Amino acid sequence: MRLRSVELEMPDRAAAAAFLQTPWGLLDAGTRGNTSYLRATSDQAYTIAVTEAPKKAVASITFAGSKAEVDAVFARVQKSDLKHSQWIASFDEPGRGAGFYVSGPEGEPYRFVVEQEKTAALPAERTRPLHLSHVALNSGNREAATRMMVDVFGFRLSDRTRIMNFVRCDNTHHCIAYADNENFSLNHIAFEMIDTDAVMRGMGRLKDANCPTAWGPGRHGPGNNTFSYFVAPFGACIEYTAEVQRVTDDYKVGAPEDWKWPPGRGDHWGIASRDDEKLIASSKTFPYRPLAA
Repeated sequence: MRLRSVELEMPDRAAAAAFLQTPWGLLDAGTRGNTSYLRATSDQAYTIAVTEAPKKAVASITFAGSKAEVDAVFARVQKSDLKHSQWIASFDEPGRGAGFYVSGPEGEPYRFVVEQEKTAALPAERTRPLHLSHVALNSGNREAATRMMVDVFGFRLSDRTRIMNFVRCDNTHHCIAYADNENFSLNHIAFEMIDTDAVMRGMGRLKDANCPTAWGPGRHGPGNNTFSYFVAPFGACIEYTAEVQRVTDDYKVGAPEDWKWPPGRGDHWGIASRDDEKLIASSKTFPYRPLAA
């Protein structure tokens, strides 16, 4: 199982798609109706979808796996009290996935798919993301959200801090993170770059495009990844990250006392500038779209 893509809805999707290509670095993966699909360089059909809509919303966060993996999650979902769709035989999108939607305890919109069409990887480039690294969500009860991830989806908890939980679906330290917040909404979307130099070059590229760094550069505690965050013109917080920790099944779950910093520091390096006003405003921008009955 792996994190594949995130699907967003918003007005003026053409402008958002243009920004995500240049300067962000994603590639056109096609259009279906009023939805633009963009991909990174990995072998995933697409990384982010942007659909024209009157209001901004997160439509889904998509995981892709084998038929056996997705069937196993679907069976557990059907036995749970989570709101979910029936099995959908084909999604009209790159990859032609089959699967289902399911809502988390606070309405978090997840989707699991088995891709029917394979996608070839492209050569890695320093100016382009490799793939989607993780999606962070705001949560009023991160422990309940984490229990659902572990007990129903079969994922594993990697770390807890004072304000966040980090969950993984493969050997990447986290694919989903839950941050304490009164808003049930998107916190940020992270794209993994080939290395830290690519993250730094991305900071320069975004600065030249009048999209300055909102937080960074730095190196996180949980996940040990380098980072730089931006608020895109369409309002979402997006991150370049690199060197994300890969873990094994015997990884020891970290506790809040394992992730304490000296006063005034919030990461290993301690040099990051941070625009809290901009980040807080961004965290309210993309609520979850309710799952249709």
